[in-house]
Amino acid sequence: MSTPGGGFSLRHANVIILTDETEFARLLTAGWQTERQVPRVTVLTSDLWQERGAPARDLVVVGPVREGGLTSVLRALDPSTAVILCVPTDSKELGQLRAKYPKLIHVPLREDWAQTLLLVAGESLRRVEALRLARQAERAAAKNENHATLGRYMLDMKHSVNNALTSTLGNAELLLLEPGQLSSQSLAQIKTIHSMALRINEIMQRFSSLASEMQEAENTSQAETEGAEASASQRH
Repeated sequence: MSTPGGGFSLRHANVIILTDETEFARLLTAGWQTERQVPRVTVLTSDLWQERGAPARDLVVVGPVREGGLTSVLRALDPSTAVILCVPTDSKELGQLRAKYPKLIHVPLREDWAQTLLLVAGESLRRVEALRLARQAERAAAKNENHATLGRYMLDMKHSVNNALTSTLGNAELLLLEPGQLSSQSLAQIKTIHSMALRINEIMQRFSSLASEMQEAENTSQAETEGAEASASQRH
């Protein structure tokens, strides 16, 4: 089973085979062993299945279970779980299951079920990975937007902060010009205030420098993009 684009490996996937038929689990596991990439597989019976205590998984393959066990097994599954169902079922029952479990895929239990299931499982796992990466990208975008908002706020407040620092430094320096009027403890405290104000001023200066560098880089990038677009337009 190949991995288009090389971005996803089945070796990183977790699969649960949930069945009461040992032969079903053996054939499916043996089929995966012949592939170049093998997911981490856990085999559980319907009696052992518990949603809360289940191991991490990207896909649940439900095979034949004891009579009356399918309903309880599926009821214990989260509706958002990716499920491949490989059990005998009629069209009405299958329609009801698909309505409740949007990610459920049915593979008929016929002669070529194992090979079909392996192919479907590979595509299902790739879809799960794609959704996971999309969610990561959304979280990263939201985090970057928060950082951008903070950066814009700091730029907006830069003038006010510089004014406050100038006032703090000026008053501290005036007090330090007349050390005889201060106790030794007060003098030490004023020196600390002066020193920390200078440190904050250095940080603000560095922030201003970074903001200018980033703006310059953005302007350069925009100019290069516009130049490339103009060049392409002229060629056409």
